[in-house]
Amino acid sequence: MTKLASFDPEIYKSIQSETERLETTIELIPSENLVSPTVLEALGSVMTVKYAEGYPGKRYYGGCEFVDQAEELARERLKQIFKAEHVNVQPHSGSQANMAVYFSILKPGDAILGMDLKHGGHLTHGSPVNFTGQLYNVAFYGVDPETERIDFDLVKQIAHQHKPKLIVTGASAYARDIDFKQFRTIADEVGALLMADIAHPAGLVAKGLHSDPVPHCHFVTSTTHKTLRGPRGGIAMCKQEFAKALDKIVFPGIQGGPLMHVIAAKAVAFKEVLQPEFKTYAEQIVKNCRTLAKSLSESSFRIVTGGTDTHLFLIDLTEKGITGKEAEDALGRAGITVNKNTIPRETRSPFITSGIRLGTPCVTTRGMKEKEMQQIAQWIADTLKDINNTQRQSSIQSEVRKLCQRFPFYS
Repeated sequence: MTKLASFDPEIYKSIQSETERLETTIELIPSENLVSPTVLEALGSVMTVKYAEGYPGKRYYGGCEFVDQAEELARERLKQIFKAEHVNVQPHSGSQANMAVYFSILKPGDAILGMDLKHGGHLTHGSPVNFTGQLYNVAFYGVDPETERIDFDLVKQIAHQHKPKLIVTGASAYARDIDFKQFRTIADEVGALLMADIAHPAGLVAKGLHSDPVPHCHFVTSTTHKTLRGPRGGIAMCKQEFAKALDKIVFPGIQGGPLMHVIAAKAVAFKEVLQPEFKTYAEQIVKNCRTLAKSLSESSFRIVTGGTDTHLFLIDLTEKGITGKEAEDALGRAGITVNKNTIPRETRSPFITSGIRLGTPCVTTRGMKEKEMQQIAQWIADTLKDINNTQRQSSIQSEVRKLCQRFPFYS
């Protein structure tokens, strides 16, 4: 029995139950992934003890020589991955990385242009319920109603009308490659700065499987989980001319002491990304996602944009007469975890939605490939074609557990 099990059996049970859930279900939420035992080891280390306000070599506390080493390694590896001029590994999350960029160059009331949340954007790209929508004068672009891909004619038109100080690109529910070069052309035309939020495809960008924003954008932000397969956290990158302002906003502007155990774990994850086998992993993510989308399309499900270039895609359930929430609940009972998600031209609330979002980072980490994607697609189709058939869901759940037993990870 571990010390935790004896001292706090309730928390121990919760952790064990979550481990079992991860081992026995199919995780298709594209913003989630499994971290390696090596990353977990760093994350649970004594680095959590140290206060290290400031930056390596310039801290406000003594005794930081070893956490300085960890942060320097994280920074050096991140620069190597993305060929960035300047990086900051201290943001606690992707949202705070985005906040750091905004606060370093914008004042309240300044104009920004971001992707509409219903069309695949993110809360921090200008949503009225987020600080960005409350602090800044926001205009939105979206996707073409026919192709469901980013409408660059609309982006250009709105940019010239709105004259934003910052254009934000990147998305949380957009399945296609993003043309950052075209965004930069528009930004230059209107005198705007350009920021790319690559929280979702960062691992694909790192290995050349998605367009690279770094050469074209003044700022690039990301999370360190999702396709980067690290601990939950954020990073911010920028051109050298903005380095001082960005660092000053991260600390002392919006954060206090950095989470050194998380930064150490980020460094480990970045080293994993630098290994040759990570490219094989990233390539398999895309292969799996395309296979899953194609198989579901062949089962008469409408895939938004008609397919995917990345690790995720959306299913429009409108023609099926079911909501995203109903689909999420039914698949959950079948042992398949997805999330309900808004789709372009959404008519329902974010708590109900007309679609679901699926992704393959997690199942790919477990070692599943195209054959398993075809089987998973069949289970999804069987579940959603009869969402009230709890007996069938229970049967599929048993089959799911058998498949998961072939691909253990933490057990």
